[in-house]
Amino acid sequence: MFGMSRNPIANYTQVSTDIATTADPHRLVLMLFEGAHVAIAKARLHMVHKEIPEKGAAVSRAIDIISNGLKASLDLEKGDDIAARLDALYDYMILRLLNANMKNDMKALDEVSGLLEEIHSAWREIPPDRQQKTAA
Repeated sequence: MFGMSRNPIANYTQVSTDIATTADPHRLVLMLFEGAHVAIAKARLHMVHKEIPEKGAAVSRAIDIISNGLKASLDLEKGDDIAARLDALYDYMILRLLNANMKNDMKALDEVSGLLEEIHSAWREIPPDRQQKTAA
């Protein structure tokens, strides 16, 4: 490939850095939701095929995105009650994902996926002129 390093880790690091420095905060949050959805979908697929290590990795990825992405982006001081409620909801989702992983509980995966979609759809509806003000 022209201009691309032969080291895939270097390529990934560069792309990740480019996205983090050029995407606006609202878009980054949307990307976190999308990543969590993908991780849960992969966990569901691995659960069906009884691929335990892969399922565990996918659930861990979803937990990481929720904990170190969505939850960490909350501003609990400026976010008032909504930030506190989202913080508690993200904690609940993490617990449900842990339970899903330990007990192969497909319903728990579906529940978390549904909760994430509700919040994600609300983020998608934020008008462009309000996006900078609402991004964490």
